[in-house]
Amino acid sequence: MRMRSSNPALKRAMRSSPAGYGQPYQSPYGQGGPYQQPYGQAGYPQPGYGQYPQQGHPGGGVDEASRPMTIDDVVVRSGMTIGMVIVTAVLNFFLFSQDPGLSMMLTFGGAIGGLILGLIIAFTNSTNAALILLYAALEGLLVGGISRVFEVSAGTEVGGLVTPAVFGTVFAFGTMLALYKTRVIRVTNTFVKVVMGALVAALVLLLANFVLGMFIPGGLGLREPSLLGVGVTLVLIVIACATLAIEFKGIEDGLAAGVPNKMAWQFAFGLTVSLVWLYIEILRLLWMLQAIFGGE
Repeated sequence: MRMRSSNPALKRAMRSSPAGYGQPYQSPYGQGGPYQQPYGQAGYPQPGYGQYPQQGHPGGGVDEASRPMTIDDVVVRSGMTIGMVIVTAVLNFFLFSQDPGLSMMLTFGGAIGGLILGLIIAFTNSTNAALILLYAALEGLLVGGISRVFEVSAGTEVGGLVTPAVFGTVFAFGTMLALYKTRVIRVTNTFVKVVMGALVAALVLLLANFVLGMFIPGGLGLREPSLLGVGVTLVLIVIACATLAIEFKGIEDGLAAGVPNKMAWQFAFGLTVSLVWLYIEILRLLWMLQAIFGGE
């Protein structure tokens, strides 16, 4: 029986093997597998019990990229992508004080380049390490620049919004992981459909707000420092947290299905997208609260 998952990348990986990753080899028409010679058959040397070719040795037939994924693979690759985000974010954050013009160019470049590259990675289910690390670097430029812009706009000192936003993101991630592991949150097909529906609706609404903002200052007011803006941002934070639960489910299904370890890059990409979005929404919320109540 094949594992079932709502993750499209996972489905693609599982279809790439006739038997499905993590499933025993089944030879056609009930014949024995490639290592199942009749014991003691004359004229054929016996390899001995359990002496099959091992991974990493000639004749093993399984290379490093195709060995089953482990949780360590996901953790290491996620650490690499998030680490890349942090490095470029820090660089652009402090560059803003020295050369605001250049910093803003890098910020817009990171936003546009990250969007394009992210769509390519998502729709092709790419597991290319260089491509995903490049995406992380571009996202870091966006995160660093927009973080400093929010702080300057709010009139806070350096790190005044960034520090609580980072702690808020880490807290939200840890909370969602705990809720998922204890099965307080169960990621079912219905859960995924509801979250994806809410995500699409939110994107459409934000796009409409952006377009109207070209003609009317503030557009619909969804991203302005107001009670409406705070409410919308809180909803987006909840949706971002829900996408983390979906990523946890995808990783769990991937481990159970025995997908190749190269898929860890795709899961690292998914976690990075969710965490960057979550951080930016928390940062925006803090900026709104500072703008609304900071003067009191």
